[in-house]
Amino acid sequence: MSKIKMVTPLVEMDGDEMTRIIWKMIKDILLEPYIELNTEYYDLGLVHRNETNDQVTIDSANATKKYGVAVKCATITPNAQRMTEYDLKEMWKSPNGTIRAILDGTVFRAPIIVKGITPLIPTWTKPITIARHAYGDVYKNTEMRVSKGSKAELVVTDESGNETRETIHNFADTDGIIQGLHNTDKSISSFARSCFNFALDVKQDLWFATKDTISKKYDHRFKDIFQEIFDAEYADKFKEAGIEYFYTLIDDAVARVVRSEGGYIWACKNYDGDVMSDMVATAFGSLGMMTSVLVSPDGVYEYEAAHGTVTRHYYKHLKGEETSTNSVATLFAWTGALRKRGQLDNTPELSEFADKLEKTTIQTIEDGVMTGDLVALSKLPNKRKVNTEQFLSEIKERLEKLL
Repeated sequence: MSKIKMVTPLVEMDGDEMTRIIWKMIKDILLEPYIELNTEYYDLGLVHRNETNDQVTIDSANATKKYGVAVKCATITPNAQRMTEYDLKEMWKSPNGTIRAILDGTVFRAPIIVKGITPLIPTWTKPITIARHAYGDVYKNTEMRVSKGSKAELVVTDESGNETRETIHNFADTDGIIQGLHNTDKSISSFARSCFNFALDVKQDLWFATKDTISKKYDHRFKDIFQEIFDAEYADKFKEAGIEYFYTLIDDAVARVVRSEGGYIWACKNYDGDVMSDMVATAFGSLGMMTSVLVSPDGVYEYEAAHGTVTRHYYKHLKGEETSTNSVATLFAWTGALRKRGQLDNTPELSEFADKLEKTTIQTIEDGVMTGDLVALSKLPNKRKVNTEQFLSEIKERLEKLL
């Protein structure tokens, strides 16, 4: 068969450690034999980020804004140990955080469901996608220790120099702690539009939850902005698509989620999304089977795996030892990006190829052929553990038959 042509480039962001090894395997075994890959390549490996003073990360994000679709490999966010290991000039920021800020994007995480890996909550038969507002709240807070006898106030000075004060607490008889949180109408609005656009894209209901009964100004502002934007811009589109926007309190949402069958998007504030995305991933089985998509309010998409660089396997690989590393989430990052590129460029053969590659990946696992982490999770009677490259080759065999 002739190779599928790509009209517009896809932004390709390479990464670190074992996922970088898998990245090349996926391209060599499952993509380049079938597609004339048209990518604008950026090396976001820590070595190259250090060489470019992290400019490469900024460049890759701006390229994503230009072309509309990107696929990203997992990358290292350096700590003190990595500073020494890689002889870094400075402790560079998380690439994901940098890209997210430039794109003004929201992160959507969803599990990949296969037979044999049963969620810990048995009613969950469909994926639950967590949409996390990745700005503000406790992640950009200001904190202080407070000594006994102190009075803590919230003070806002407007542009004319006028002050508004609210007492937080009088620490009359004890030491204590305070923290200040913030968010912006602009960021909340971007979050809302990203959620509404993604729901329309995947044709799933959207839930949103805060604690507005207690936080009558902060959380209530989230609720109001979501509702205002939905009513003004999305109500008719949702009705036409046959999907629903639903608001409830966060504690009610948790109860509903646990009793549900899944199949919807659950939008959460920053901290709620951080916690609930890990809860959902664990309950469904594995971060190795979790997709992650960054969506901007103006419809730019960046696909990646939800997990990290699999450092332990990389060190084994460097010693020449065999690894059995799960590549599914990284592979689905590629298929997600290729499908979206095909949709935007009106090249259905590219989107159809992505569909077939996902189908054969799931078929391979359900045939009992899987990596070591999935063998430990799967309830299938006849399981066979294969190494990293063998797993991709097994997918290729089934893909060839389907094509």
